[in-house]
Amino acid sequence: MTTIRLSPAVADAFPDVLVAVVTATGLRGHEAWPATVAAQEDLEQQLAAGTWAPADESDPRIEAWHTAYRSFGTNPRRVRPSVDALGRRMAKKGSLPRINPAVDSYNAVSVRHGLPAGAFDIDRVTGDVELRHADGGEPFTPLGEPDTIENAKAGEIVYIDTTDVLTRHWNHRDAHRTRVTEDSTRVAFALETLHAIRDGHLLKSAAGELRDLLAEHCAENTVHYLSPANPQVTI
Repeated sequence: MTTIRLSPAVADAFPDVLVAVVTATGLRGHEAWPATVAAQEDLEQQLAAGTWAPADESDPRIEAWHTAYRSFGTNPRRVRPSVDALGRRMAKKGSLPRINPAVDSYNAVSVRHGLPAGAFDIDRVTGDVELRHADGGEPFTPLGEPDTIENAKAGEIVYIDTTDVLTRHWNHRDAHRTRVTEDSTRVAFALETLHAIRDGHLLKSAAGELRDLLAEHCAENTVHYLSPANPQVTI
């Protein structure tokens, strides 16, 4: 079993943070996921028709993440929160990237609701996971760059296990080691808001939507919520 913890310092700095942890076991990433394809195409059609557009940095949901990034020393216009980067890419290209069904699912949910999302292959995680401020120097190997080693900066918020950093700048970029592929069978997805009072309903809708997309392609899935009042979940 793996425990995911919210550190007291992060809880103090962001007292209204809420993270939905959606877990899936027995995931079947090599089969077709028609509902995920339909979700992607629906967003792309709405964008083309001008009836919907991804949230940009003028949106309170994105603005909150820019403020958070600045608070721990990251320039959000140079190192963008994942949902901001994904929305900008979609607005420019008119389409969402196609990676694999599980990743495509959380990307569609993320951009639809304007909330950051990411995932870890649980079988590649070592020990427990904590969302905390980096001490500085913790190693990180970026997704798609297995021969690159970066080091987290002191004060930067990261997801980290007992080996190294899993996500830099809170939700900017995932690690190569715990990336989700078609072969991943046990996955923990994280969707996040900094303003649970205002946007908690959006987070819960997003978590439910992601769970529905996963349901037809896994043996079991669950949703847990991580918050200052409930600072750890075991999956």
